[in-house]
Amino acid sequence: MGQHSSGVFSHNAPGLALCLAALLLCAAVIYLSQDKQQRHTHAGCLPQHFKLTTMRNCTPWLQCSQIRAEVHKLKVIGQGAVKKVYLAEWTGHKVALSKLASLDYLEDFLHGLSMLQALQGSLVVQLVGFCLEDYSIVTQHHPHGSLLNLEHVFRQQQYQQYNTWSLRLRLATDYVTILHYLHNSPAGRRVMCDSNSLEKTLSQFLLTNDFHVVVNDLDALPEVNWSKGLLVKCGHRELTGDFVAPEQLWPVRNDGTLFSDDSMPAYDEKTDIWKIPDVTQFILGRAPEGELVRFHLFQIHNDCKKEDPKLRPSALDVLKVYRSVYRAMVQDASGVREML
Repeated sequence: MGQHSSGVFSHNAPGLALCLAALLLCAAVIYLSQDKQQRHTHAGCLPQHFKLTTMRNCTPWLQCSQIRAEVHKLKVIGQGAVKKVYLAEWTGHKVALSKLASLDYLEDFLHGLSMLQALQGSLVVQLVGFCLEDYSIVTQHHPHGSLLNLEHVFRQQQYQQYNTWSLRLRLATDYVTILHYLHNSPAGRRVMCDSNSLEKTLSQFLLTNDFHVVVNDLDALPEVNWSKGLLVKCGHRELTGDFVAPEQLWPVRNDGTLFSDDSMPAYDEKTDIWKIPDVTQFILGRAPEGELVRFHLFQIHNDCKKEDPKLRPSALDVLKVYRSVYRAMVQDASGVREML
């Protein structure tokens, strides 16, 4: 197996070198294009620095030599087509170590890393370091895991007090805030393509210890640019099901015509908007007053499900409604308490 891997690497060396060079150039261009007033990432650190919650000071991103010597695997906590993820330890701090699972997905791996570098901030999982030579990425570890674990977390006795409509709506608001950021990011208008089912979409987001949401998996974030006529297609295979947006479905599927990637029309970021109601439905769960929240969100969610993507609201439009509903319900709850 080692000889086979080595052979693949040497055979593809020129292509891999070009990929790595393109990654570094892309990251540099994006970084230089950002406004100087926004050049701060997590915890007020300068670019290319990190600060975990258990650290006092910001530290430069870890490099290959540090990762090899100081980051130690503990156990596997995730496995996908692109990456294998380990819980690891770095100088007493728990971190997540992602390793490329297959050279077949090197392009996705490098794209994810470039997006992780370009989009660093409070809405994105914190980058701790990376090593291109070893295909390794180190990020902040969030023990609660992805949003798929939300109900499991709230069932635990120590977290049951947080199982409220207000916190759940805040988590949904975080999710929509992330979409708004991706649709207006320093790296251009980005679409979450790795979201062809509810489960897959929820797995892209992590639940932090202080009960917020950060986006974690950025391996499939193609760019939409209307001025350049640049639209996207999420993969090269036919998509099916009710979760994906109508424009993501093969338009002549009902007349027996076989799917053709070349003939499949492209689309834009409004596919993300179509999925908002389903994701929020999951996040709201069965918390007290959850039905009242759903009632207040009914109209905006109905708009998100418009068949014509041009008629759907933007992520910012949805975000404004979420924040308005949150404020109104908090005020109503405060008024009731005063009356009592």
